[in-house]
Amino acid sequence: MTPVEAERPRALLAGASRRWVRLLPWAVAFVLCVVLLPTTIVVLTADYGLNGGVASALAVAQSAPLLLAVVRPLHAWYVVFAADVAGALALLGVDFEQRLLWPFPPMELVGYVALCLALGLRERRRTLVLVWLATAGANVGLGFAAPHGSGAKELLFTILGGVALLLGGVLRERSEVQRRLVEQETISEAERGRRTLLEERARIARELHDVVAHHMSVITVQADTAEYRLAALPPDVREEFTSIAATARESLGEMRRLLGVLRNEEAHGELAPQPGLAQIGQLVEATARTGGPVDFTPCDAEVPEAVGLSAYRIVQEALANVVRHAPGAATHVSLSVSRPVDGRGGEQLADGQGGERLTVLVVNEPPPEPPAGPLEVGGTGHGLVGMRERVRLVGGTLDAGPLPDGGFRVAAQLPLTEEDLT
Repeated sequence: MTPVEAERPRALLAGASRRWVRLLPWAVAFVLCVVLLPTTIVVLTADYGLNGGVASALAVAQSAPLLLAVVRPLHAWYVVFAADVAGALALLGVDFEQRLLWPFPPMELVGYVALCLALGLRERRRTLVLVWLATAGANVGLGFAAPHGSGAKELLFTILGGVALLLGGVLRERSEVQRRLVEQETISEAERGRRTLLEERARIARELHDVVAHHMSVITVQADTAEYRLAALPPDVREEFTSIAATARESLGEMRRLLGVLRNEEAHGELAPQPGLAQIGQLVEATARTGGPVDFTPCDAEVPEAVGLSAYRIVQEALANVVRHAPGAATHVSLSVSRPVDGRGGEQLADGQGGERLTVLVVNEPPPEPPAGPLEVGGTGHGLVGMRERVRLVGGTLDAGPLPDGGFRVAAQLPLTEEDLT
């Protein structure tokens, strides 16, 4: 938004979602203008006996600014207020019946109340107080010059104007509070999502540390023992192995220090090896004992440890969601290794056109009975956020969503070739 657009005044209710609500202030202002303009002329000339030209000028000054009030109510108030006071002074020069209202005839009251309501919806509390004080001051001051004496009905201008200002101000502040609450909820939701994502990434980093640390330890041991396992190593080769071992130890130490930044007070170092494809069967058995029937199709393929860990966590979270949201539902878990297929003919792509992928599929049917509420069990992460992060980490794809029959499907494709693990 440019500075010019930011300074440009907006019409009342311009932020409403429905078009008819946005047009409502314009429609009300137009109707008031059309009705009050001829009415003011007729009443001032026929009932009060004011000159037709003066009555017409006053009617235009008191009615036309109501259209401006939709966009600039304070500017419109300056004109209407001055015109109302001028009209009261002009009526002092004519002889009208005592029963007629003075200093402000009924049609002026209607227009002024509508204008005060627009002011209340737009201006701040301090401005509204000043407007009411000006209204009360003018009303009381004119009361000393009343041609037929003053009474309670002459204060209607002040009373009704104050009520309209108060009502508009209350509605405006209530709308402002609701808008701020919505903004705060939006910010809080975005912050919760961001925090969830960061926590899941930190947890994934901690788990991958164990995988990488194992490989780095193997490199260190192999480099350190090379001179004892391999006979007659040249000095330069022995020196190279020593350098490799030192670099590996240094890298492992740096990684552990980095991991210390990612860990919080509740996240202590895990001593058990990270799970993989071999442990998914145990996970399925545990779920079947507590959550419902689970069919499992295992896969004995050798996969990278990062892929196996990602597959295990995806199945773990998917099964946890079944227990939470569809207790007792029949669930199907399958692992398989396949080569990507050509979408045109359905044939597998040849070597070099796409590496092998591990397909992780978890599908649950609708629960036998609708759950009274989600069952809270020990979760392992943050649902789809964690799944997507793990799949993105290994360069795979994830498809998760409800099924037409009421079930849910989670399908992940994880690449197995080194060039695809990006």
